[in-house]
Amino acid sequence: MTDVDTDKSGDGPDYDVQRTQSSTTCHAAKSMGPLREVIFVFIVCMAQFMTQAGLGCTLAPLTIIGGDFGVHNDGILSWFIAGYSLTSGTFILVFGRCGDLIGYRPMFIFGFAWFSLWSIVAGVSVYSNHVLFIFARTLQGLGPAMLLPNALAILGSTYPPGTKKNMVFSLFGATAPNGSIIGAVFAALFSQLGWWPWTFWACAIACAIFALVGYMVIPHIYHEPEHPPHTVKDWIQQLDVIGAALGVGGLVLVNVAWNQGPVVGWTTVYVYVVLIIGAVLLALFFAWELWIATHPLIPLHALSLDVLYVLGCIACGWGSFGIWVYYFWLFLEHIRGNTPLLSAAQFTPPCISGLIAAFTTGYLMSRMRPAWIMLMSMVAFALGAVFLAIAPVAQTYWALTFVSLVVTPWGMDMSFPASTVLLSDAVERHHQGIAASLITTVVNYSISLGLGFAGTVEVHVNRGGKNFHDKLFGYRAALYMSIGLAGLGVATSLVYLVKTKVKRTTPSVEEGKEQPQ
Repeated sequence: MTDVDTDKSGDGPDYDVQRTQSSTTCHAAKSMGPLREVIFVFIVCMAQFMTQAGLGCTLAPLTIIGGDFGVHNDGILSWFIAGYSLTSGTFILVFGRCGDLIGYRPMFIFGFAWFSLWSIVAGVSVYSNHVLFIFARTLQGLGPAMLLPNALAILGSTYPPGTKKNMVFSLFGATAPNGSIIGAVFAALFSQLGWWPWTFWACAIACAIFALVGYMVIPHIYHEPEHPPHTVKDWIQQLDVIGAALGVGGLVLVNVAWNQGPVVGWTTVYVYVVLIIGAVLLALFFAWELWIATHPLIPLHALSLDVLYVLGCIACGWGSFGIWVYYFWLFLEHIRGNTPLLSAAQFTPPCISGLIAAFTTGYLMSRMRPAWIMLMSMVAFALGAVFLAIAPVAQTYWALTFVSLVVTPWGMDMSFPASTVLLSDAVERHHQGIAASLITTVVNYSISLGLGFAGTVEVHVNRGGKNFHDKLFGYRAALYMSIGLAGLGVATSLVYLVKTKVKRTTPSVEEGKEQPQ
């Protein structure tokens, strides 16, 4: 008889569900030997690693790739990154639901296979034009959209709440800056010493290997959908196809409008039309999810104040980060005149800083309220943006530039594991995919949308960016936007922290009643 069977402290309406989930989860974690578990955690973490590598592999050689295609407009160049983040953020909810119905393991493996295929196409686009490259990058982003929610759901279903789960999730988060940096380093090496398409072909080879190893080491996690579909109608309802179409359509159109506005100008009529249609679709999406959908894509009953607080902070922090990382590279290469390889070398501090931050977060999560951890992460995002925005052009790298690179990863690696563990523990086992989807959707979509906001600010203040000083002024203005978003995250964290502290210290009416003897 297991400990769960003998402990009846959880008797209540949800006790049998919790007991079954806990027993199954513990069995999945303990059935693997030490070596297999190490490989298992490594492969699952590679989902986060390769997602961020897909971002970094375009950042470093951005001007080289743009030069080969004859593209020098910063607004168009931002689409090389924004298109990838757009689909990886927009479709996460859809593929998280697919994982809940089909299984996290098959969706995870297929995600790596898809990532591999469109990485090949991105490299082959060198023989065509930048339109095919952006198209390939956009479809490449569907790979991370499959990988991230299902990777997190696999971990959430395999490990029970506790210190080990906190550390595994922290390790998952720690791979983010390392993936971005290593992806950028290899991209710089291929671009300067070889040929930039090999960046994407190497990515394709790595993803194919990870898919194969994942097939061999990831266990068949017991998975029973809440309402198993049997007919085509059941599948349509379970996948919430109408809700997915409205939500994805709205998110895509709003994002396209914000990222296309700086390129063609906000006076262009179709930009406003696309933005309005996107807003209408999003309004219809929420109406559908609230009042019509039988199996809503987002279980709105799960969006408690805690969940909304986490998502709001994540949106502000990671939107700020998207601006910071894009304009950091432009600052190093266009303002300081660094080569892609030198810029990649200077961008290595987040590898070490991120690991320290992730494991520190894993340690703190069992000893500190999540509100404090989220506040510290938002402060790190804000300080990183401030240090870069005020860094003098001629100042040594070891001053504000280096400090910004050390501080910002603490925002990434404190906010991501804390939020994923919080939501993973807050929902039932068959909703692990949705919990993971909410976080990863907000992270990736905020990066893309933040770039659109910053690009709009830049083009409205840089007077065309025709000389060095105007270009620098535009970059700094975009970074002020990054500071503003992070500052909003800090304010949100402070408000929530005060609110929860008051709630914890104020005795309720029920607590004040005299208890019967």
